Amino acid sequence: MSQIERKGALISSDTYEQIDKWLAKFPADKRQSALIPALNIVQEECGHGSLTTELMDEVAGYIGISEIAVYEVASFYSMYELKPVGRNMVAVCTNISCMLCGGEEIVQHVEEKYGVKIGETTADGKFTLKQEEECLAACTGAPMMTVNGHYHEKLTLEKVDSIIEGLK
Repeated sequence: MSQIERKGALISSDTYEQIDKWLAKFPADKRQSALIPALNIVQEECGHGSLTTELMDEVAGYIGISEIAVYEVASFYSMYELKPVGRNMVAVCTNISCMLCGGEEIVQHVEEKYGVKIGETTADGKFTLKQEEECLAACTGAPMMTVNGHYHEKLTLEKVDSIIEGLK
């Protein structure tokens, strides 16, 4: 068990054990260094793809840092969702290489065909079209998108449809 008492009931013992493995990698006075992996774990294990204020508060208390420090990190990085999302996250890169190769057309196609706008979730909860990504560092494979963190490159509209329709 961590040095900080487990106060909340939202995070399971198994999840705390995963966080403890990260905390053990840092000196006791640098516990905040484990914040990013802790938020990743909690979002996946407890948040069903997003972080609530209550979950973030529990992480802050467990790590021993201020709640605002957790909110700052969670609101800064695009990998964290602060509102409920669909079972699958679709993010289309619209930075310069992808834009020049059709990224914006892919976003427009997905919006029209699947009835969602950027930041929205389909009515069936199948997927969320994540806020536009500035760069996913796959310029040679443009246009590209990620689905649940997995890269799909050299996209066509047909390939996009095949990937999205294949989501479970």
